[in-house]
Amino acid sequence: MKTQIKFLAVLLMMPLLFLACSKDDDPADNDLFVGTYNGTISYNSGSTSISTETGKVTVVKTGNNYDFKFSDGIPDLNGVEFRKDENEAISIGDVNKYIKITAGKLIIGYNADGTTWTADCDR
Repeated sequence: MKTQIKFLAVLLMMPLLFLACSKDDDPADNDLFVGTYNGTISYNSGSTSISTETGKVTVVKTGNNYDFKFSDGIPDLNGVEFRKDENEAISIGDVNKYIKITAGKLIIGYNADGTTWTADCDR
């Protein structure tokens, strides 16, 4: 009788396991983009110019938007809104404010009020 109860319990738990491991899970709905990306970053504003090939950009999700925390004294970009597709997110805005982020790659070409941030980083 105990064997039958154990078998029945395992049989009833199997659907829960399959539901929890859904393949329909879209990575764009997750926080896959959050983390640190390493690579070439730069910043230009008036007489201030910072550039390094060994920089870091940390991506932080704040509500529905993202913040980009730069290393090497580069000011952060905060509150960037994104449109999510398949396995990537692309910033919403005009052509001067381009940010593309995937689970393994971050590309920034962002210009606002005469200030420019760039990044070409990998995770």
